[in-house]
Amino acid sequence: MLVLVKKPPIEISLNGENVDELVDWIRKKYEVKILTKDNAEELVAIEDTEFWKEMEKNRVGNLLAGARLRAGLTQFQLAEKLGIRQNMISDYENGRRLLSYAMARRFSKILKVREEYLIYKKEHPGNVEK
Repeated sequence: MLVLVKKPPIEISLNGENVDELVDWIRKKYEVKILTKDNAEELVAIEDTEFWKEMEKNRVGNLLAGARLRAGLTQFQLAEKLGIRQNMISDYENGRRLLSYAMARRFSKILKVREEYLIYKKEHPGNVEK
């Protein structure tokens, strides 16, 4: 069974005995949505979901925003570190400006992620610098 707890956002995969009892217990505190029971016919590949399709439209911007948030920076703080305007950060994150290799390199140094993470390819080699 695949369960989604809406707030806080948690996705849980449950298998085994007494699964329904556990879900009932979780429901006492959280809003729960059952995404699928044990029927494999109901399962959908993530790539076929509307969520995935929407995320793919601005993959680089979403990756950039995520890396910035993980670094604990506001758009303004990141812009200051890069020596650019805050609205340029917003443009990158919202897909209104294309990220060049040179700019990806600058972002990667400040955000401590690999350039390849920001220059999206389906087979990117990972995200966090070690």
